[in-house]
Amino acid sequence: MASSTAAAIVPEDPAVPAPPPQASSPPTDAPTTEGQPGASQPPPPTPPPASAGILPASHWQQRADEEEEFENDSAYAESIVSSTASLSASILEYRTLHGRTYHSELGEGQSWNPNDAQHDEAMDILHHMSTLMQDGKLYLADLGDNIGKVLDVGCGTGIWAIDFADQHPEAEVIGLDISPQQPHWIPVNLKFEVDDITQPWTYPENTFDYIHLRWLVGSIGDWTALYKEIFKALKSGGIFEHKESSCVIQSDDATVGPDTALAQWGKVFLQAGTKFNRTFAVHEEGIQVKAMEAAGFVDVQVTEFKVPIGAWPLDKKMKTVGKYAQLALQRDVEGFVTFMWSSVMGWSKEEIAVYAAHLRKELKSGKFNAYYPMRVVIGRKP
Repeated sequence: MASSTAAAIVPEDPAVPAPPPQASSPPTDAPTTEGQPGASQPPPPTPPPASAGILPASHWQQRADEEEEFENDSAYAESIVSSTASLSASILEYRTLHGRTYHSELGEGQSWNPNDAQHDEAMDILHHMSTLMQDGKLYLADLGDNIGKVLDVGCGTGIWAIDFADQHPEAEVIGLDISPQQPHWIPVNLKFEVDDITQPWTYPENTFDYIHLRWLVGSIGDWTALYKEIFKALKSGGIFEHKESSCVIQSDDATVGPDTALAQWGKVFLQAGTKFNRTFAVHEEGIQVKAMEAAGFVDVQVTEFKVPIGAWPLDKKMKTVGKYAQLALQRDVEGFVTFMWSSVMGWSKEEIAVYAAHLRKELKSGKFNAYYPMRVVIGRKP
């Protein structure tokens, strides 16, 4: 049986009321059941065309020239490149783009996120935001008492795996990523490994009790193939939990207009993903549920969230979540966009810096009740 839970957020400014809920939508602060066993699920919403409403890179410089007191805070474009302890592996020969570092390529593996200290900090802030959103929980799955062997796929900085290993000293935890950017001082029940998850897996079948994955949107060419590898690596009865965020920044009260830098964020990423052949429309196309069912998982559960950007919600928890979401974005706008917008879309470093300045200006203004959707899908191997 599939279930869905959504988190409600209420605008802080009473002068900009949120629209009334649609009659066909359940209340966003309570769990809802999407269907009974055997019932067909409603099709996911069709995302807009990737090229719809995209403004050219030159638009942001033109606006900057026309606006008074516009500050191009290009200092943010200067990255803080992390120093990594010496290892005798070629994987540390990082590629660089506009001063940012990215993992060396392993087969078909490709990550659009930098692996330097500045971006690591932004991702760790998002980890804290995600934990707050889930009321302090690292995961939503019901794992019971016998957790056993755990795999964190695409572990990034390793912060989730470290926290999980600390919370569950009885578990054997592996953090897996294409880039060795994790710390060396870690819990004794945790180890990090480097590999390309888009290639056939080398883990024996029926190895893990729980596999966790989050925020790999735009990095996977074939989600169903990846889910099938995860399915094989799980033991019978094992649990898989996958969290992804939408790149589409929106609002329920029209404060995020189509020509804002906030709205352009998702439009450019969607088109870049189409060109890159690694979709950013994972949420919009319902890929998580489709791939989970295609791989053979059962008892699929779906939980929906709205992640506010900024301190505009009235609810105290959501206000704090929004502050951290905004902080992560402001900390490294360039890091999030440089690879896709430069290598794929053809923007220059200067054009990216000007756009980033517009985005930061909108975030600091407090005028936008912006959010992005986030979805957690959990399935069990029979």
